[in-house]
Amino acid sequence: MNSIESLTMARAVGEENDQMSDHVFETHDSAEVLKVSTRSRPSAVAGAIAGVIREHGVAEMQSIGAGATNQAIKAVAIARSYLRDDGIDITCVPSFIDIDIDNQERTAIRLLIEKKQ
Repeated sequence: MNSIESLTMARAVGEENDQMSDHVFETHDSAEVLKVSTRSRPSAVAGAIAGVIREHGVAEMQSIGAGATNQAIKAVAIARSYLRDDGIDITCVPSFIDIDIDNQERTAIRLLIEKKQ
């Protein structure tokens, strides 16, 4: 099992109220899972992505629904410009992932973001 498959903690990023009580927290050994919602601000999510990439070299985002996925994609584009100033380029690999929310299985979009070699 690779580190991306072993979830243990995540954080929601870029929301106006920053009320974390509604969110599940999970991380990976080498990647932090950033949960993105429709209310997430892309610039704040981008800052979180850039910080995680600088520290760990890999980050993961999860979103459910078109609005949240739109915010996540915009955040990746903004993060790329933030990291360019440091000479870092990133790749983004999308996939589907089944997650459990309130004992219901939901399909989410997973964006794996890594430093380009």
